[in-house]
Amino acid sequence: MDNVKRLELTPDDLTRLRFAHSPMAEVVTSALAVRDGSWPYSRWRSRLGTRTDDLDVFWRVVAAPAGGIPDFLTPVPRTARPTLESELEAIATTDPERVAAELTGCGIPFDDPAALLPPLITQIRRYFRLALADLWPRLRATADNEIAHRMTTAAFPGPHRLLENLHPRMRWNADALQLDYLKDTAYPPWSLDGHPLFLLPTAFTGAKAWIMDSAAGRALWYPPRALGALFAAPAAPPEPLAALLGSTRAAVLTLLTEPASTGDVAERLGLAPATASHHLTALRDAGLIVAARAGRRLNYRHTDLGERLSTLG
Repeated sequence: MDNVKRLELTPDDLTRLRFAHSPMAEVVTSALAVRDGSWPYSRWRSRLGTRTDDLDVFWRVVAAPAGGIPDFLTPVPRTARPTLESELEAIATTDPERVAAELTGCGIPFDDPAALLPPLITQIRRYFRLALADLWPRLRATADNEIAHRMTTAAFPGPHRLLENLHPRMRWNADALQLDYLKDTAYPPWSLDGHPLFLLPTAFTGAKAWIMDSAAGRALWYPPRALGALFAAPAAPPEPLAALLGSTRAAVLTLLTEPASTGDVAERLGLAPATASHHLTALRDAGLIVAARAGRRLNYRHTDLGERLSTLG
């Protein structure tokens, strides 16, 4: 039995590829990581603890007995950087008949789908505050860096490069993107039918890749690059680097393998924000890092010299 899902793409389809980072994609995938217990990065789960246990409506919808997630929870992005509130607005205005049909399809019992939405939206906001708000700047920065990398890679020879090496279980050939599923199920070929395909780097997919194929649109969720660096405990700096710069400053430089803000550095290394700022300023003045603004964030990254020095061993 063929367990490959094949997305057939025309040349025109390749011109309609879109990147975005969706808060609701992170909400849903992180909730699934809590629900199924398979999330490999224990620091986030242990910090979350049991704080979300009382979100009864939220868990009723994302922990469906049939294992599916209603598509109305993950609206196709309208912009490249939708906010949580803009996506919640789209959820709030979903046709009640569609809500009812998708809940039924996922085996979720309900009495009045229209009455379900207000408490669900309230609880999604609370879940986001508890589970994702502190991590959100880093999630968005990781997605922004992934998108920038893909766009640079695709500048030459063309847009088909956007689909290469997205995921270990994905393969791109001349006219189709193929996703190998682990379960023994036959999947008919599918197409975009005139829809754009949204590529959504979503950190909480973990090692998975998911396809959303519905009347509302087409989207592919996949893990961005440097996922392990986002969730794993920071690596200890090389001993020669620590001897040269001091252990804390060396740890800061080592952490900046991916761009990070002052708050990111402070949180990941357990430093006071003022202490993190002091070390970042010293490294910048030494020409080892530079700062670049991304929206409201000021992110720091290695210079060429800083990158070479950070691997000193």
